[in-house]
Amino acid sequence: MEEESIKGNFIKNIITEDIAKGINGGRVMTRFPPEPNGYLHMGHAKSICLNFGVAKDFNGRCNLRFDDTNPSREYQKYIDSIIFDVQWLGFDWGEKICYASDYFDQLHEYAVELIKKGRAYVCSLDGDQIREYRGTLTKPGRESPDRDRPMEENLDLFERMGKGEFQDGAYVLRAKIEMASPNINMRDPVLYRIKNISHPRTGSKWCIYPMYDFTHGISDALEGITHSLCTLEFQDHRPLYDWLLDEVSVPCHPRQIEFARMNLNYTVMSKRKLQQLVEKGIVDGWDDPRLPTLAGIRRRGYTPEAVRNFCNIIGVGKKENRIDVGILENAIREDLNEKAPRAMAVVNPLKVTIENWEDGRTESLEALNHPQNPDMGTRSILFSRNLYIEREDFMESPPKKFFRLGPGREVRLRYAYFITCTRVIKDENGVITELICTFDPATRGGDAPDGRKVKGTLHWVSEEGSVPAKVHLYDRLFTTEDPEADTHDFTQNVNPDSLIKITGARVEKGLADALPGEAFQFERLGYFCLDSKLSSPGLPLFNRTVTLRDTWAKVSKKGNTV
Repeated sequence: MEEESIKGNFIKNIITEDIAKGINGGRVMTRFPPEPNGYLHMGHAKSICLNFGVAKDFNGRCNLRFDDTNPSREYQKYIDSIIFDVQWLGFDWGEKICYASDYFDQLHEYAVELIKKGRAYVCSLDGDQIREYRGTLTKPGRESPDRDRPMEENLDLFERMGKGEFQDGAYVLRAKIEMASPNINMRDPVLYRIKNISHPRTGSKWCIYPMYDFTHGISDALEGITHSLCTLEFQDHRPLYDWLLDEVSVPCHPRQIEFARMNLNYTVMSKRKLQQLVEKGIVDGWDDPRLPTLAGIRRRGYTPEAVRNFCNIIGVGKKENRIDVGILENAIREDLNEKAPRAMAVVNPLKVTIENWEDGRTESLEALNHPQNPDMGTRSILFSRNLYIEREDFMESPPKKFFRLGPGREVRLRYAYFITCTRVIKDENGVITELICTFDPATRGGDAPDGRKVKGTLHWVSEEGSVPAKVHLYDRLFTTEDPEADTHDFTQNVNPDSLIKITGARVEKGLADALPGEAFQFERLGYFCLDSKLSSPGLPLFNRTVTLRDTWAKVSKKGNTV
C-alpha cells in the first residue's frame, strides 16, 4: 500500500519539461524550508512528501533547511521536533541540515551589493508608518522621505545598524523597487531589521537580521535549488523572489512553483488558531491526538505509511479546496487493517457469570492474531466463569433486528462458546449489573456440531484473562466542516464529544505489555494504540485511532452533527 511520492501532478510535468530543455543540466534539487517557530502539521506533511518525493522521482536531492531569521520566535525544541517529524515520515536529507543562518555573511554582502547599486536604502520610518506609506490594493504607495538618501550614507547607516548603534525599530533596510506597483509586495519591501537579540546559532555576532522574503530565494540559490516549491500564499511574492535573484550576483536562479495548501475539514490548520486551542486549554498540548499536528496524529496512532499514502491520494493542485478528513481516516484504516494484530477489549463492561461453569476453573483458547494473515500466528485467551461483554451488546427487550444478547437468547462468544442468558440482575435503581448465562460445552471454538446457527457474535474478556485499562475515544475536533467560517469565535464549533474518557475498560492481559504507540484492532470496536504520554504500567491507556468504518458520514446524513 505504501507510496513513496506524490502521484503525477503539474509540478512533475513542469520539471519534466525543464529537464527536456536541458535547464540546470537535467539536475533536480528541492528543499523543505520550515521556520522553527512551531510544530509541523498535516499541511507540512504534504509539502514534505512533495519536496522529498519529487527529488526522489527525478534522482535528485532535497535539503532540509531551517529558515531561522527571527531569533525572538524560534527555539531549539521546534528544530528538534521538525527533525523528528521528517525522519518519522521516512525521509532523509543526507549528511547535512541547512540553516538560513549559515548564510548570514553572504546575505549581508548581497544587501551591501544592493545598496551600492542604488537598489536598497536605509529607512527611518517605523512599522506603522511603513504600512501607511505602502498604500492599499486600490491606492498606490508613497515614497519614503529617505528613499533618495545618498548611497554612501546608506552604507554608513547600514554598517552602524550592524554594529548595534541603534535601538530596535530605529531603521530598516528596504529594497528600492516601485511604490506604485500593483503588487504590494514590490512596494519597497523591508529586507533587514534591527533586533538586538542573540541568535541560537550565531550568538551575538548579529543584531540585524534578514527578512524571510530576502533570505528565502538567496538561500535557495546558494544551495543550488532548481525548483522552489511553495504554497499559493507565496504566489504574490514570486515577483520579489525573482527580482532579488536578478539584482544580486547569486550562482543560479531557482524556479519558484506554487501549489495549493492542504485544508482538512473538521479541523483548523492555521498555526495561530492551533495555538489558541492549546493556550485556552481546549486541547491538551500540541500533541493532543485531536490536532492535525504530526505529533498529535502520531500519538493517536497514525502511521507514516498512512500519511504518505494519503498525501499521494489527494495529489497536488493549483486551486484551494477542503479535503475530506474521511480520506485520511480511510488511509489509516487500510494500513492498520494489514499490519495491526487483533485483540479483544471491552470498553463499557457488563459482567457475565456462566452458572454452569466450575468456579475457579480457567480454560485456554486459541485466537488468531490476524484472520487474514496466518503468518501473524495465534495467542491464548482465558475463558472462565466470570466474563465481561460490552453493555451495548445486551438489551432486556430487544427489537426485531437486534441480533446480540437478550433474555433467553443464544449468541456466540468469539473463539469460545455459545452462551444463553437465563437471568438479569439489577441494583436498587433498576440498573443491570450482571447477566447470568449458561454455555454449551459442545460449541468450543465457536461452532455447534449439530449445525445450529446464531446471528450474533460478541467480543469478550474474562476476569482472569484481562486487566483494567483506560480508553480515550477520539473523534473529530469540530462539529462543522469549516470551523473557520465562524470568524467571530471558531472555538464555539468544538465538538463536545471529540474526546470521551473511559476509566473502567478491560483489555486482554497480554496488552499490558504493549509498547508506546503499538497499534491493535480491538475486535468490533476500531483501531487503538497505547498512549505514549499518559499510559502507565499498572493502568494502560489506549487511544482510539479510528473506528472500523466511517460512522460520521452516516450520522451527518441524518442531519446530526455529533
